[in-house]
Amino acid sequence: MAVVARPTATADRVAVSRPEVTAYIALGANLGEPAQALRDALRELGSTSGVRLVRASSLYRTAPVDSSGPDYLNAVAEISTTLTAPALLDALQAIEQQAGRERPYRNAPRTLDLDLLLYGDARIDSPRLTVPHPRMGERAFVLLPLAEIAPALVSAAQRQAVTGQRIDKMD
Repeated sequence: MAVVARPTATADRVAVSRPEVTAYIALGANLGEPAQALRDALRELGSTSGVRLVRASSLYRTAPVDSSGPDYLNAVAEISTTLTAPALLDALQAIEQQAGRERPYRNAPRTLDLDLLLYGDARIDSPRLTVPHPRMGERAFVLLPLAEIAPALVSAAQRQAVTGQRIDKMD
């Protein structure tokens, strides 16, 4: 796809418009008030410059995977964004920080976790970001909410592969 950037003159800088990209974000939390944390994160995501919230899945309750602590609440959001994938990752991490996210160890219980699952049809493999998310196909808490809002993105084989994982739709 050829992209033509159109500079827009402003008083002190030149802004470059970018085409919108459809991206999918996984949301999860299991500390504090997880339902409120997810609602707040969706609101923050939708008010982020360069991001438009298109839709969000229902909330799902799941047991921790490769982790401990209370059950998680999870969801997936579809967004349209003009941000680059690294800039979107920065925005997601800023929302996590605002929610009090700490990273004491891998897969620690958390107040909020936001993962970039898909960014258009991009394939990214950098030390900081891998897209598509490398473990999304192994997790019911990603695949079922994603299938709810974008069924064409989740195959029957992928759904079958996670049938043994406990997941309960909340609303």
